[in-house]
Amino acid sequence: MQRYIDAGQVPGTITAIMRRGRLVHFEARGWLDAEARVPMPEDALFRIASMTKPITSVALMMLWEEGRFQLNDPVSRFLPEFSEMRVSTTADASGQTGDLVATERPIRVRDLLLHTAGLANSYIGNIGHYQEVMTARPEDDLETYIERLAGLPLNYQPGTAWQYSAATDVVGRLVEVLSGMPLDRFLAERIHEPLGMTDTLFYLEADRAPRLGAQYRPGDDGRIVLDDPAGAASRWVTGPKRLFRGAGGLVSTTQDYLRFQQMMLNGGELDGVRLLAPSTVSLILENHTGDLPLWLAGPGMGFGLGYAVVTDRGAAATPLSNGAAYWGGAYCTLSWFDPEQELIGIVMTQVRPYTHLNIRQDFQVLTYQAIVE
Repeated sequence: MQRYIDAGQVPGTITAIMRRGRLVHFEARGWLDAEARVPMPEDALFRIASMTKPITSVALMMLWEEGRFQLNDPVSRFLPEFSEMRVSTTADASGQTGDLVATERPIRVRDLLLHTAGLANSYIGNIGHYQEVMTARPEDDLETYIERLAGLPLNYQPGTAWQYSAATDVVGRLVEVLSGMPLDRFLAERIHEPLGMTDTLFYLEADRAPRLGAQYRPGDDGRIVLDDPAGAASRWVTGPKRLFRGAGGLVSTTQDYLRFQQMMLNGGELDGVRLLAPSTVSLILENHTGDLPLWLAGPGMGFGLGYAVVTDRGAAATPLSNGAAYWGGAYCTLSWFDPEQELIGIVMTQVRPYTHLNIRQDFQVLTYQAIVE
């Protein structure tokens, strides 16, 4: 970690490892704010971006346990805007070129959790049109945001491919409709507060702002350049919001996310608080995507109900055990849990984009080479 900090490629890091229910490593290095030389505190707040997705997925599975829906139910049963979806034969999200055809089957709830729903995204197809339609607007709440998403043609027939998309935003909207609660309140009351995740929030009030780290991007030489300031000057310290997205948007601490992952590793329970049954956690960790290629996760990986899962560690060239589950965030955060090794790992920093860095993979290798029994 220090090597990346000394090279100016990341501002600072927090790394943490739990094994067999005990915290065996926790270290803060470098800077919360590299310009102001503010040291990284152990309770630093990070933009966790897509690490929001597993939390939202767990919320939906809690409602599944309550009998509110079945995983193979059509999404349109609960969200009518998905009733008459059309598929672009050219994977063009604008629908301006190529023919639009009817879906061969409805989008199912499980498709949303698996990223097999066919939803358009900002990676494949007419990216410019997708971004124009799906950029958040000041008047948006999750209902209006998802209604607009449903107006885009699908990139492919549901269930026939895996494409990372805003599907977990739709999961968040399902949580709202099925529970009768706004997503932010459901997460707070049913997950964060019961687990003691007191610093996991969609926005920060002024009293927490000093713990929010600066966010950086790589410059032409690979060294970090400030993109979003630390503390109260950050665009994340905005006061109450209207749009709470299931796919991203939470701010959290390393300690909070450790508690969430320990609950999952424990089979749905932590410190006497049970969110899920062990059988449900087991179902989440199954590979539900078969042999579909996961272009983001790569070979040797499958996808469960909200997490990527290791199916062939040799093909994946990963030290993680088969059955380990993980996901990361756009600002170079990553967390995984490994049932075979009874282990949780987290690395936090704030750089976007980060594809030029191996810091997340390096941390995983360093973690597993330390295991001797």
